[in-house]
Amino acid sequence: MRSIIKIDFEERMMIDLIDWINGALWDVLLIVVLSGMGIYLSIRLNFIQFRKFGESFKKTFGSISLKGDKASAEEGMTSFQSLATSISAQIGTGNLAGVATAMVSGGPGAVFWMWLSAILGMAIIYAEATLAQYYRTTEKGHLVGGPVYYIQAAFQGRLGKVIAALFSVLLIFALGFMGNMVQANSVGHAVSTAFGISPWITGIVMAIMALIVFIGGVERIASVTEKIVPLMALFFTIASFIVIIMNIENVPASFEMIFVGAFNPDAVLGGILGVSIQQAIRFGISRGLFTHEAGMGSTPHAHALARVKHPSEQGLVAMMGVFIDTIVLLPMTVLVILTTGVLDGATTGIELTQLAYAQVFGNWGSIIVAISIFFFAFSTIIGWYFFGQANVKYLFGKGAIPIYSLLVAIFIAIGSGLHVELVWSLADLFNGLMVLPNIISIFLLTNVVVKITKDYDLPLSQQQYQNTYTKK
Repeated sequence: MRSIIKIDFEERMMIDLIDWINGALWDVLLIVVLSGMGIYLSIRLNFIQFRKFGESFKKTFGSISLKGDKASAEEGMTSFQSLATSISAQIGTGNLAGVATAMVSGGPGAVFWMWLSAILGMAIIYAEATLAQYYRTTEKGHLVGGPVYYIQAAFQGRLGKVIAALFSVLLIFALGFMGNMVQANSVGHAVSTAFGISPWITGIVMAIMALIVFIGGVERIASVTEKIVPLMALFFTIASFIVIIMNIENVPASFEMIFVGAFNPDAVLGGILGVSIQQAIRFGISRGLFTHEAGMGSTPHAHALARVKHPSEQGLVAMMGVFIDTIVLLPMTVLVILTTGVLDGATTGIELTQLAYAQVFGNWGSIIVAISIFFFAFSTIIGWYFFGQANVKYLFGKGAIPIYSLLVAIFIAIGSGLHVELVWSLADLFNGLMVLPNIISIFLLTNVVVKITKDYDLPLSQQQYQNTYTKK
């Protein structure tokens, strides 16, 4: 018994230390950096997230398919496969567990700041995907791309290589290891609540399933994600709509809590959560980043491999990924939690989401969430593994991939049974750290993004991209 108490005490001290670092990182620095960059890019690109929204929608859903062309390491993926791989990473536990922790820690008003971060993030992710396309290259016959290549271009010389290597290390830990622990943790607790199965058993099963996909390489990753993403989004949406419709009379009050809580948290829920405006902003933006990933430098790894004629085309498709994830799907969980009235601070994470669905579906509510979180998390694990793999290959070469695959599987198994606070705190820390080199690089290359965008805005007959970009 003493050993268990000692472990809990040490874990609490670790959580407090990481939370202190996260406070310094998230309370001011990253809020200013991410919001400022989103505003800056929106202005420089003439608010592309609004003026090109229709074209973004058309390019995204005009190419949707459950049986697309075969992806390959040599030729990359179709535009939709790249988006599906990207969304598979974006639509994860953030949509089911992350938003729940955001509302407990930052009140319902945190959702407003999540939405705002997504709107600004659409401009950021457009720049990320466009630069990833522009600076991609071919190495040993394989198409490669991602932030490390535009980071090197931004800083140039030895400094560029050092910063690119630092980003790679941070991403491998943030997504491949810590991030996937978060995914497994939420699944483990959800399955335990729904079926009484030990989180450790669930973690081991997920680790084995993930390894099977990892071994298949980019071809299997693209094939799995392009099929899972549309189906899981549809299942989740239908279940959520049923809960919301059953509590339709509470929808207006729920939106009031979101907008009032963004600026006056004490005015909602009778102040029982005891949060401040600063907390609402901090947890809204940090959980928003974890959900849509705009600015992290993760999704450009998938967008770099898309087979498109112009870099801006995939930039527009990337914008729709943020919109689908945070503006369309995330409110489903938000309204389910708020309309059912279960937000009281006593329950958090995936258990809070399950409690909300149980108000309508009874015991089946926990099962529905467990199924949803499994597919959401598993698809994210695949996407984040893929992003991490690109950086492992960049740092250590192709021979290190089997070791990386095994390590990711081990972290998945371990993460399923850890304390939820510790896992989320670690994820926030590494997510925040990897934002900085990525955002600075985009800022330094903003003129490049503007130039590419202006070229794309020209009439088709005047565009010069066939010579200027595809041979870059």
